[in-house]
Amino acid sequence: MDKIKVIIAKPGLDGHDRGAKVVARGLVDAGMEVVYLGLRQTPESIVNAAVEEDADVIGLSILSGAHIMNFKRVRELMQEAGIGDRLLTGGGIIPKKDHALLLSFGVGRIFGPGDEIEAIVTYIKSWKANRNS
Repeated sequence: MDKIKVIIAKPGLDGHDRGAKVVARGLVDAGMEVVYLGLRQTPESIVNAAVEEDADVIGLSILSGAHIMNFKRVRELMQEAGIGDRLLTGGGIIPKKDHALLLSFGVGRIFGPGDEIEAIVTYIKSWKANRNS
């Protein structure tokens, strides 16, 4: 199986990226290829990078409270760019009450503080295996 390619990005003005870097490192350690776009990305720059890199997964790290707007816009742009079949997932400080709404947009599982890196790795690998079957 080809290496799973993941884009990790911090949309908006949120300046704290330690968690995103920890997740990125954990995914690399699990054998995935990770492109970390860094801070202050726009939904457009994130999706453009995903298309350019032919990424399987886009992971957004959001602590700013703008998760609904950012996930919705990234999902819309993914559809427009023809990569709507790729996994959009993420984490950060995202209230549990918003998870169902994000799921309705086509966002995958949301991770937060305290979730183990292994749970993220298992989730992405399982998604990829199901996509390939």
